[in-house]
Amino acid sequence: MVRRIDRDQQRFEKIIKGKVRQQLRKYINHGEMIGRKGRETVSIPVPNIEIPHFQHGEKGSGGVGQGEGEVGQPIGRGKSDGDGQGQAGNEKGQHIREVELTLEELADMLGEALELPRIEPKGDDALTSKKDRYTSVSPTGPDSLRHFKRTYKRALKRMIATNNYDPKDPMIIPTKDDERFRSWKTVSEPHTNAAVIYMMDVSGSMTDVQKEIVRTEAFWIDTWLKRQYNGIERRYIVHDAVAHEVDEDTFYRVRESGGTRISSAYRAADHIIQRDFPPSLWNIYCFQFSDGDNWGEDNTECIENLKENIFPICNLFCYGQVRSPYGSGDFIKELRKFEEEFDNLILSEIDDKEAIYGSIKTFLGTGK
Repeated sequence: MVRRIDRDQQRFEKIIKGKVRQQLRKYINHGEMIGRKGRETVSIPVPNIEIPHFQHGEKGSGGVGQGEGEVGQPIGRGKSDGDGQGQAGNEKGQHIREVELTLEELADMLGEALELPRIEPKGDDALTSKKDRYTSVSPTGPDSLRHFKRTYKRALKRMIATNNYDPKDPMIIPTKDDERFRSWKTVSEPHTNAAVIYMMDVSGSMTDVQKEIVRTEAFWIDTWLKRQYNGIERRYIVHDAVAHEVDEDTFYRVRESGGTRISSAYRAADHIIQRDFPPSLWNIYCFQFSDGDNWGEDNTECIENLKENIFPICNLFCYGQVRSPYGSGDFIKELRKFEEEFDNLILSEIDDKEAIYGSIKTFLGTGK
């Protein structure tokens, strides 16, 4: 039987998730929840839910439609929102409540909002991993797997049935026949792991605003891919004229300057793939972010490396060009020449934070 409080709780959670869905685009574009990310949950700020109620006027103030005034004229005390000048106010403000959602719930909301298809992993379908799952109970087994609750309940039932149970002295003594043990079953699970390689241009033309756009988009890409795969490995590459493999924290916080040779990032990515992720066993995703301001002579080497080493082994190669006040933005023009030849090449131009939402849909909407 479902208790009323449980129904109220379920209704409240449904309302909260509805509020998050309504404002999901704002959360995605502005990264409001990334700073609140915990181990398995994310705290999200949502406005308090206002319960409608009647507000009665003062006694003797007249009935409906009575009194002086014109049609459409505002009545009652006015309220102002936002920052203002003058003395401290005495009106109530808007209250924000933080609620927690799991990363899986966020991924599902993202998929619904952007109408993302489920990913169909590539690779060796026959590759499986063995796992033991405790799915049943057995009358025999080692003491380390004794199911204490089941054993206690069987002993209690037996003592009550044989009139040996004394409520004043409730001592339960299990016998050998009462003992129950957890039993396992070895199952085979498809091994569909994914490797994600992020590459970011950190040359002098990439500002902190552009890096924040990359950070926000990478968070949502991670959230979606984790929902699609049992295991996911990430590698991070930063580059100016020279590329370096770094950890996640460094990827988002590093500040460098200098020239740009994008080919150095591709050489580093190829090295990581060959070292850690055999293409026949892994679903490989590459996400590159740059302002497109590359050293002119380097474009030829970039294209050759992509066509020979990167494109043939990737599920997706996604290039996001972030608009910068300093970059030329010419590199995406070079890549557009090969869009028809390689259907796993996805290009996106990200003008500002408002474009993050559409860029994620462009990258992940293929279902590859």
